[in-house]
Amino acid sequence: MEITIKDEFIKLGQALKLAGLTENGAAAKEVIAAGAVTVNGEVDTRRGRKCRPGDVIAYNGKQVTVKCL
Repeated sequence: MEITIKDEFIKLGQALKLAGLTENGAAAKEVIAAGAVTVNGEVDTRRGRKCRPGDVIAYNGKQVTVKCL
């Protein structure tokens, strides 16, 4: 799965919502804080982490690649 952004980056919590991996921001905050999300294979607990094109976000057995327009 891919998400496409028009800016330089997207925050991790926003990326989870955009990809449909979480229902809302509160759910994204919870799963990130619990250490259930990885970025490029490493656990990241920062909801505000800047994800850039080429980054791969994984949660609950699904992977999302960030692409740029």
